[in-house]
Amino acid sequence: MSQNNHQLPALETLAGIINAHFPNAKGRIVFTPITTGKFNTSFFVDVGLEQVVLRLAPPRDAIFVFYEKDMMRQEQEVQGLVRARTDAPVAAVLAFDDSHDHIERDYILMERLPGRPWTEMPHVNQERVLAQMGQYLAQVHRIEADNYGYLGAHRPMEPQANWLDAFQVMWHKMIEDVAAVGYYDQEECVLLRRLLSDHLSLFDRHVPASLLHMDIWHQNILVDDAGTITGVVDWDRALWGDPEIEFAVLDYCGISRPAFWEGYGQPRDESPAAQVRQVFYLLYELQKYIVIYDGRNGEPGRARQKKQQVWDVVRRSFGRREK
Repeated sequence: MSQNNHQLPALETLAGIINAHFPNAKGRIVFTPITTGKFNTSFFVDVGLEQVVLRLAPPRDAIFVFYEKDMMRQEQEVQGLVRARTDAPVAAVLAFDDSHDHIERDYILMERLPGRPWTEMPHVNQERVLAQMGQYLAQVHRIEADNYGYLGAHRPMEPQANWLDAFQVMWHKMIEDVAAVGYYDQEECVLLRRLLSDHLSLFDRHVPASLLHMDIWHQNILVDDAGTITGVVDWDRALWGDPEIEFAVLDYCGISRPAFWEGYGQPRDESPAAQVRQVFYLLYELQKYIVIYDGRNGEPGRARQKKQQVWDVVRRSFGRREK
């Protein structure tokens, strides 16, 4: 859900990309910017009789949350897994290129799925969409790996043998990222590191290394006029680990509603331990926006608001002193 304010590439550059992959296409190539994209720069492309999607990663010198750098590199594998092992409507990847021969960015070409972002379809039955999303995400969560963490080709961390170790790595890396853009001082870093250390036993339990989308929100769900989901998009933030951390994203994005859980088909753990874990998972989600808003978008006011929200959650949940 991060934003993208990069200057649009020249049309001749974009046309060069398309011609490289469709050398026999006839007629004019038409590019239509996809305005709902918040991280990548994306276009609908009409090329001959085909309609495809072109997504350009941000420049490599942009400021990223640790797992965002080069994360497009894992989409082909992740989307292939989901297409092969679930009923979720996911686009086929036509090409991925990180050579920078045509443009100084990684890019991916995918088939264009039907439907429109749910945000643009307010008339459809909300409960129907949520129930379908629950069913699809339950299938995705049944895809498992042997290790935990961000396991894709971008390799932002070493794979871990259990979720406890993976989340510790992720938590500390996130704190380092926020400190790097100047929003945490040493005292705040120590406090947040100690906060997890004090509650670490709650994470020391066996959970499968489930495939997690980690960015399910209304703009990443495509629907048709009947309220049928026609696409689940933006798999580049995928993570392997405890589904509870995905639930925190669903909470934050307004997806975690009764109809979703009905479709998901499995009750949520609401034990005291699970509720504490959810606080940490929410904090993990919130902290990334400090980096995104200030480090990448140049919006320090919004970054300060997110930092305040982090400390409000800490104080409310754990009684720690607010900075």
